[in-house]
Amino acid sequence: MLEFEKGFESVNKTFRIPVHIVEQLEMLAGKYNTSMNKIVVQCLEYALENISDSDSDPTDTNS
Repeated sequence: MLEFEKGFESVNKTFRIPVHIVEQLEMLAGKYNTSMNKIVVQCLEYALENISDSDSDPTDTNS
């Protein structure tokens, strides 16, 4: 179930995203009657929270 946080501090960044992913994000935004930005933020938060422990730590500078 999609749940959206209201209001948060943010910054502007530019990313290149494949067209097929943008189309899927747009469909989700329409389905849930919300902005594509909120969909992207939630997808990124979910991905960051669910990265496998076996993946290397991106903050580890000893690699």
